[in-house]
Amino acid sequence: MTIKKILTEPNKFLRQVSKKVDEVSDVERTLMDDMLETMYDANGIGLAAIQVGVPKRIIVIDLGKKENKNMPLFFVNPVIIKKNDKLTTYEEGCLSVPDQFAEIDRPNKCTVEYLNYEGKKKMLDTDGLLATCIQHEMDHLEGILFIDYLSKLKRDYIIKKLSKSKPDRIVV
Repeated sequence: MTIKKILTEPNKFLRQVSKKVDEVSDVERTLMDDMLETMYDANGIGLAAIQVGVPKRIIVIDLGKKENKNMPLFFVNPVIIKKNDKLTTYEEGCLSVPDQFAEIDRPNKCTVEYLNYEGKKKMLDTDGLLATCIQHEMDHLEGILFIDYLSKLKRDYIIKKLSKSKPDRIVV
Protein backbone atom coordinates (compact mmCIF):
# COMPACT_ATOMS: atom_id res chain seq x y z
CA MET A 1 0.00 0.00 0.00
CA THR A 2 1.07 3.54 -0.72
CA ILE A 3 0.52 6.69 1.29
CA LYS A 4 -0.60 9.38 -1.14
CA LYS A 5 -0.34 13.16 -0.91
CA ILE A 6 -3.56 14.78 0.27
CA LEU A 7 -4.49 17.89 -1.71
CA THR A 8 -5.28 20.95 0.38
CA GLU A 9 -7.44 24.01 -0.20
CA PRO A 10 -7.01 26.25 -2.12
CA ASN A 11 -6.75 23.81 -5.03
CA LYS A 12 -8.98 23.88 -8.13
CA PHE A 13 -8.75 20.09 -8.43
CA LEU A 14 -10.71 19.70 -5.17
CA ARG A 15 -13.58 21.64 -6.78
CA GLN A 16 -14.05 19.12 -9.62
CA VAL A 17 -17.03 16.79 -9.81
CA SER A 18 -15.77 13.19 -9.61
CA LYS A 19 -16.58 10.66 -12.32
CA LYS A 20 -18.64 7.51 -11.87
CA VAL A 21 -16.72 4.22 -11.69
CA ASP A 22 -17.81 1.77 -14.40
CA GLU A 23 -16.51 -1.34 -12.66
CA VAL A 24 -14.78 -2.10 -9.36
CA SER A 25 -11.54 -3.71 -10.53
CA ASP A 26 -8.15 -4.33 -8.93
CA VAL A 27 -7.23 -0.74 -9.90
CA GLU A 28 -10.05 0.65 -7.72
CA ARG A 29 -9.35 -1.80 -4.90
CA THR A 30 -5.67 -0.76 -4.86
CA LEU A 31 -6.78 2.87 -4.82
CA MET A 32 -9.15 2.18 -1.88
CA ASP A 33 -6.36 0.37 0.02
CA ASP A 34 -4.01 3.32 -0.61
CA MET A 35 -6.71 5.80 0.43
CA LEU A 36 -7.28 3.90 3.67
CA GLU A 37 -3.56 3.83 4.43
CA THR A 38 -3.31 7.56 3.61
CA MET A 39 -6.30 8.36 5.84
CA TYR A 40 -4.88 6.35 8.75
CA ASP A 41 -1.50 8.04 8.34
CA ALA A 42 -3.19 11.46 8.52
CA ASN A 43 -5.37 10.45 11.52
CA GLY A 44 -8.57 10.97 9.54
CA ILE A 45 -11.88 9.12 9.63
CA GLY A 46 -12.89 9.64 6.00
CA LEU A 47 -11.30 10.35 2.63
CA ALA A 48 -12.57 10.85 -0.90
CA ALA A 49 -10.51 9.83 -3.95
CA ILE A 50 -10.52 13.41 -5.26
CA GLN A 51 -8.55 14.41 -2.14
CA VAL A 52 -5.63 12.29 -3.35
CA GLY A 53 -5.90 13.57 -6.92
CA VAL A 54 -8.15 10.86 -8.38
CA PRO A 55 -11.51 12.18 -9.66
CA LYS A 56 -13.43 8.94 -9.10
CA ARG A 57 -16.61 8.56 -7.03
CA ILE A 58 -14.93 6.58 -4.25
CA ILE A 59 -14.83 7.24 -0.50
CA VAL A 60 -13.39 5.33 2.45
CA ILE A 61 -14.48 5.76 6.07
CA ASP A 62 -13.36 4.19 9.34
CA LEU A 63 -15.00 5.37 12.55
CA GLY A 64 -13.61 2.36 14.43
CA LYS A 65 -10.15 3.93 14.37
CA LYS A 66 -11.21 6.05 17.34
CA GLU A 67 -11.60 2.84 19.40
CA ASN A 68 -8.25 1.51 18.08
CA LYS A 69 -9.87 -1.14 15.91
CA ASN A 70 -10.03 -0.88 12.16
CA MET A 71 -13.53 -1.16 10.72
CA PRO A 72 -13.16 0.29 7.22
CA LEU A 73 -16.11 1.01 4.95
CA PHE A 74 -15.70 1.39 1.19
CA PHE A 75 -18.21 3.26 -0.97
CA VAL A 76 -18.00 3.30 -4.77
CA ASN A 77 -20.52 5.47 -6.66
CA PRO A 78 -22.41 6.30 -3.45
CA VAL A 79 -25.84 7.90 -3.77
CA ILE A 80 -27.90 9.19 -0.87
CA ILE A 81 -31.40 7.97 -1.57
CA LYS A 82 -33.03 9.30 1.60
CA LYS A 83 -32.20 11.96 4.22
CA ASN A 84 -33.92 12.73 7.48
CA ASP A 85 -35.37 16.23 8.03
CA LYS A 86 -33.91 16.41 11.53
CA LEU A 87 -30.48 18.06 11.61
CA THR A 88 -27.52 17.30 13.84
CA THR A 89 -24.56 19.59 14.43
CA TYR A 90 -21.02 18.22 14.47
CA GLU A 91 -17.75 20.07 14.58
CA GLU A 92 -16.24 19.06 11.25
CA GLY A 93 -12.69 19.17 10.05
CA CYS A 94 -11.13 17.95 6.83
CA LEU A 95 -7.77 16.56 5.76
CA SER A 96 -7.94 18.95 2.77
CA VAL A 97 -8.60 21.93 5.07
CA PRO A 98 -5.92 21.30 7.71
CA ASP A 99 -6.31 22.59 11.27
CA GLN A 100 -9.66 24.26 10.55
CA PHE A 101 -12.91 23.23 12.24
CA ALA A 102 -16.48 24.49 12.18
CA GLU A 103 -19.88 23.38 13.39
CA ILE A 104 -21.94 22.16 10.43
CA ASP A 105 -25.61 21.12 10.41
CA ARG A 106 -26.48 18.03 8.39
CA PRO A 107 -29.37 15.52 8.34
CA ASN A 108 -28.89 13.14 11.27
CA LYS A 109 -29.89 10.07 9.23
CA CYS A 110 -29.41 9.02 5.65
CA THR A 111 -29.69 5.94 3.48
CA VAL A 112 -26.90 5.41 0.99
CA GLU A 113 -26.75 3.06 -1.98
CA TYR A 114 -23.29 2.10 -3.26
CA LEU A 115 -20.96 -0.57 -4.55
CA ASN A 116 -18.73 -2.18 -1.92
CA TYR A 117 -15.05 -3.20 -2.14
CA GLU A 118 -15.98 -6.26 -4.20
CA GLY A 119 -18.28 -4.27 -6.52
CA LYS A 120 -21.51 -5.63 -5.05
CA LYS A 121 -24.50 -3.30 -4.78
CA LYS A 122 -25.35 -2.45 -1.16
CA MET A 123 -27.64 -0.19 0.82
CA LEU A 124 -26.87 1.19 4.27
CA ASP A 125 -29.05 3.10 6.74
CA THR A 126 -26.87 5.41 8.81
CA ASP A 127 -27.23 7.90 11.62
CA GLY A 128 -25.11 10.09 13.85
CA LEU A 129 -21.43 10.51 13.06
CA LEU A 130 -21.45 7.95 10.24
CA ALA A 131 -24.30 9.79 8.47
CA THR A 132 -22.41 13.07 8.87
CA CYS A 133 -19.15 11.55 7.65
CA ILE A 134 -20.78 10.01 4.56
CA GLN A 135 -22.41 13.32 3.67
CA HIS A 136 -19.13 15.19 4.21
CA GLU A 137 -17.17 12.78 2.00
CA MET A 138 -19.89 12.68 -0.66
CA ASP A 139 -19.74 16.48 -0.83
CA HIS A 140 -16.12 16.06 -1.97
CA LEU A 141 -17.39 14.03 -4.94
CA GLU A 142 -19.34 17.14 -5.99
CA GLY A 143 -16.44 19.54 -5.46
CA ILE A 144 -17.87 20.86 -2.17
CA LEU A 145 -15.86 21.37 1.03
CA PHE A 146 -17.34 21.77 4.51
CA ILE A 147 -16.18 25.40 4.55
CA ASP A 148 -18.64 26.09 1.71
CA TYR A 149 -21.42 25.89 4.34
CA LEU A 150 -19.90 28.81 6.24
CA SER A 151 -20.49 32.49 5.63
CA LYS A 152 -18.46 34.01 2.80
CA LEU A 153 -16.45 36.01 5.34
CA LYS A 154 -15.45 32.91 7.38
CA ARG A 155 -14.76 30.83 4.27
CA ASP A 156 -12.58 33.53 2.68
CA TYR A 157 -10.67 33.97 5.95
CA ILE A 158 -9.93 30.23 6.15
CA ILE A 159 -8.88 30.03 2.48
CA LYS A 160 -6.59 33.05 2.89
CA LYS A 161 -5.04 31.50 6.00
CA LEU A 162 -4.51 28.16 4.21
CA SER A 163 -3.09 29.90 1.15
CA LYS A 164 -0.46 31.64 3.28
CA SER A 165 0.63 28.33 4.81
CA LYS A 166 1.07 26.47 1.49
CA PRO A 167 4.70 25.39 1.00
CA ASP A 168 4.62 26.08 -2.75
CA ARG A 169 3.53 29.69 -2.25
CA ILE A 170 5.72 32.29 -3.93
CA VAL A 171 6.30 35.45 -1.95
CA VAL A 172 7.51 38.49 -3.89
